[in-house]
Amino acid sequence: MRRAVVLAVALPLGLAIALVALGENTERFANRISGPPLPEVSANAARVHRSSFVVDLHADSLLWGRDLSRRSTVGHVDLPRLREGGIGLQIFTIVTRFPAGASIELTRAGGLDLITLLALTNGWPRRTVGSLTDRALYQAQRLADVAKRDPYLRIVRTRGDLDRLLAARVNDPRWVGGILGIEGAHALDRPGALDEVFESGVRLIGLAHFFDNDYAGSAHGVAKGGLTERGRELVGEMERRGIIVDLTHSSAATIRDVLAIVQKPALISHTGVKGTCDKPRNLSDDQLRSVARAGGVIGIGDWPTAVCGDTPAAVRRVLGENALGILRELLPPEAPGAR
Repeated sequence: MRRAVVLAVALPLGLAIALVALGENTERFANRISGPPLPEVSANAARVHRSSFVVDLHADSLLWGRDLSRRSTVGHVDLPRLREGGIGLQIFTIVTRFPAGASIELTRAGGLDLITLLALTNGWPRRTVGSLTDRALYQAQRLADVAKRDPYLRIVRTRGDLDRLLAARVNDPRWVGGILGIEGAHALDRPGALDEVFESGVRLIGLAHFFDNDYAGSAHGVAKGGLTERGRELVGEMERRGIIVDLTHSSAATIRDVLAIVQKPALISHTGVKGTCDKPRNLSDDQLRSVARAGGVIGIGDWPTAVCGDTPAAVRRVLGENALGILRELLPPEAPGAR
C-alpha cells in the first residue's frame, strides 16, 4: 500500500516536472504518433477518397500552440496535412481540464490538472490559469488567428457557412472548414459562459470529458450518473442556440437521459464499439441502436482504446456514418445578411 501511495504521488509530480522542462515542446512528448508504417493506398480507394467530402470529427490540436497554418512533423493535424489528406471539414476540440493519472476506467475530478501546467509552461494568458472558460476562449481565438493567416480556412458557424464551404471546394480543394468544440461542460465556469463560447464560434460541446461534473456523468467518472438538473437546462439552451450536443465520454445514464429529451439528432464524435473493442469508453449495441433511432451519427476513433489497435485494419472493423448531413441539420440557421 505504501509503495502504491508513493507511486501515486511520484508519477504526477514527475509528469509535472517533465512538462515544465519541455515547455513549448510539450506536444512532442504528449501527442506522439504511434503504430506501424501505413499500408499503400490502392488506386480505387484513393479515387473514392478524392471524390468524397471527408469530415474528421475530433482533434485536440489547439492545445499545443503550433501554428496550424504551417506543416509540422509533430502531432496529427495542421492545414497542409489536412489538405494533403483530402479533409474537407475538421472539428477542432478544446480541452480545458485533464487530471493527472486520468484513465478510461476511473478518473476523479480533483488533483493535479495538466492543462493548468500547460498554461503555465507555454505562455498562455494569465486569465487562463484560473478560468476554464477563458481557456476555451483562448483556444477559440487561436483558430481565429489561424484563419487570418490562411485565407482558405473557413470557420463554420452556420448552415450557410457549411454550404459555402461545399460550394467553394467544388472548384478549389484548398478550402478547409473548421468547427469549434469543447470537451466537457465543466468549461462553462461562470454566468454567461455559454453565450461567450457561442460568440467565439463554439458549435459543439461534449457534456462530460474524463470525470463527472455539475452537468453530467462521465463514462470514466466516479459516480457515472446521468444528467443533473443543471445539465438538462444546459442541453435545452444548447439546442436553442444551435450548439451540437456531443455524447462522447458520457456515462450510459447520461446518454440515456439526453436521448430522452433532445429534439435534434444525437452526435458521438469519437468513440469505439464494445462489440469489436470491449473498453469502458466504447458503446454497447443497445447504445448504438438508441443513437440510430434518434437519427444520430457516431464517429469512430483511431487509437487503441477505441478500436483495440493502431492500424487502419483495426478501424476498418468498425464503420462510422457520414456526418455531413447531420452536421448541416444541427448547425444554427444563417443569420440575416451574414457572410
